Amino acid sequence: MIFETGFFGIIFILIFFIVISMFVYNIFNSINTWHTNNHSPRLTVEATVVSKRTQTNYYHQNMNNTATFSSTTYYYVTFEVSSSDRIEFSVKGKEYGMLVEGDKGNLTFQGTRYLEFERGYYA
Repeated sequence: MIFETGFFGIIFILIFFIVISMFVYNIFNSINTWHTNNHSPRLTVEATVVSKRTQTNYYHQNMNNTATFSSTTYYYVTFEVSSSDRIEFSVKGKEYGMLVEGDKGNLTFQGTRYLEFERGYYA
């Protein structure tokens, strides 16, 4: 029984259920975000690129006395719309490289999902 496993057995079981709960929560949260975005209207607004940033995560792994290093980079762009609100979107690396702070144009998005930015010239 659970009481015969001792203190460390109980702690192991608690940590196991906490980790499983976190995975389940993340899965449901991702599905909810995907569903919300799919049911949001596609909006196109005039916007200006005001900021760009990256987040790089580094990974190190040892297997059979061989070190392996890898990294993942995430790209983010912040747009300012005509109401002075700012919206940050995750974008692909190619899109990130094509955008420059100060660019003006039409931003198309759906919920929290970035779709496209079409550069234009507005006064």
